[in-house]
Amino acid sequence: MMRMTFYWGKDVTLLIDSWKTHSWVSYLLTLLACSIFASFYQYMEDRRLRFRSLASPAVPLLPSYRNSAKFATALLFGTNSAVGYLLMLAIMSFNGGVFLAIVLGLSVGYLLFRSADGDKVVVESVCACA
Repeated sequence: MMRMTFYWGKDVTLLIDSWKTHSWVSYLLTLLACSIFASFYQYMEDRRLRFRSLASPAVPLLPSYRNSAKFATALLFGTNSAVGYLLMLAIMSFNGGVFLAIVLGLSVGYLLFRSADGDKVVVESVCACA
């Protein structure tokens, strides 16, 4: 039965039935994987925003290059959406450690990859799955 409230403990089933943790080592490796995956989400979001700025009409590029940049932006948006929804589903395991690991990974990823975007005004959703 799936839990419907937050809990703390090393026994977690994450995303698929075969990803179960029963020891502290497997639990800590799972938390590390969640943090890395969340940081990767921020990295991919940075790449997507950079491609989007290349695809904007304000940048005088060759039309074929602009179409390639738009295609790359759409591809990265799809990838980011998939990663974001997987992160959301992982949080829905309702394990407190998984929740904190993903939030920490998103924060570290933002610090490493997106904190330089502070000089640009980008209206984006703060939700990891949008």
